[in-house]
Amino acid sequence: MERLEIDGPRLWRSLEELGRIGAYEDERSKIVGVNRLALTAADGEGRALVRRWFAEAGLEVRVDRIGNCYGRRKGTRDLAPVMSGSHIDSVPTAGRFDGCLGVLGALECVRSLNDRGLATERPIEIAFFTDEEGARFGTDMLGSAVAVGRLPLERALQLTDRDGLTVEGELRKIGFLGTHPERLPAPHAYVECHIEQGPILRAAGRDLGVVTGVQAISWQELTIVGKSAHAGTTPMNLRRDAGVVAARLILRLHEMATSGEYGEMRATVGAIDPVPGLVNIIPGRVRCTVDLRNPDDAQMARAETDLAAFVQTLASEYHVQIESRRTAKTPRIHFAPDVQAVIARHCDEARLSHQPIISGAGHDAQELSSLCPTAMIFVPGEYDGISHNPREYSTPEQCTNGVNLLYRTLVELARA
Repeated sequence: MERLEIDGPRLWRSLEELGRIGAYEDERSKIVGVNRLALTAADGEGRALVRRWFAEAGLEVRVDRIGNCYGRRKGTRDLAPVMSGSHIDSVPTAGRFDGCLGVLGALECVRSLNDRGLATERPIEIAFFTDEEGARFGTDMLGSAVAVGRLPLERALQLTDRDGLTVEGELRKIGFLGTHPERLPAPHAYVECHIEQGPILRAAGRDLGVVTGVQAISWQELTIVGKSAHAGTTPMNLRRDAGVVAARLILRLHEMATSGEYGEMRATVGAIDPVPGLVNIIPGRVRCTVDLRNPDDAQMARAETDLAAFVQTLASEYHVQIESRRTAKTPRIHFAPDVQAVIARHCDEARLSHQPIISGAGHDAQELSSLCPTAMIFVPGEYDGISHNPREYSTPEQCTNGVNLLYRTLVELARA
């Protein structure tokens, strides 16, 4: 099995070609990044390219009713397939590896099987899922959540972006509102290769990470409604300043996350939108997001309860109204030990150093874990593993190492 090798340069060329779609130059660093926000024209162009590559690799291609795209390589027996994949949509300030390494790596595994004329008993199915990032429509892992039944199709299709455009309308616009049923039959197993998006593997000098699971994630959007007024004529004690309330919220979240009272909690307010947003007017309304992460479900629940109580205190103290809307919620996910063991064994046989690691980011794999045994392979990144940034970078050798391990793992599972 260790003699199975992908074509590393071909994988790299695929990453480069897809990376040119939605490419832009960062104004400050002058580094070329990627902006393929879900269901935009750039995403549509990228999807069309990858779908064509699926077909050229001899795969049976289908697109479901939430826009997930699957390519199936037949097995010698009609069994549940072994699956792999990820996403190709991006945040607006991305690099070219996040998600794409998983999709194009899975494609490279199929291409390499074709090159050698190798058959597997089980079919191998590869996929790219719709709007994994959640940056446009506010719900991460959108397509895979629908595929496993966690999110109803009707609700997902009616989600809107900031301009009021719906998922359904945008899928139709780019030609990916498919007709195949959205519910995915349970695969035999699912394995995803992904960049780590963090500094742990690079700092430890490890070649790869064997992912044990994904920490709990909680997203909400808060709307704070106070009263707009003149910045110069309104005394401080008579204000209902939504901006001050947002600032207090941010500071409290930082205190919670650094206190140690909630375990290894991480908290981020990534979007703040004050209205009217003018220098000489007190903000009458602020919309802000809250992103909580925790590897412990109980600690997450306690943090959410305490945050809700603090929000009520703020509303009373500052005489404002605060509405909260849940946009995403996933529990701590544990991946299959048996599949992790297969990955670790192939690392050892290839003499690649590795370590177990929990994912701090959400992935489509966490959704698939509700259907079948699931695991992930993490590839380290340069520049402290920075991601969601044009400087995101994993070397050709790092990418090849990760996808070689994916290749051997998929083949072993597909021969079971």
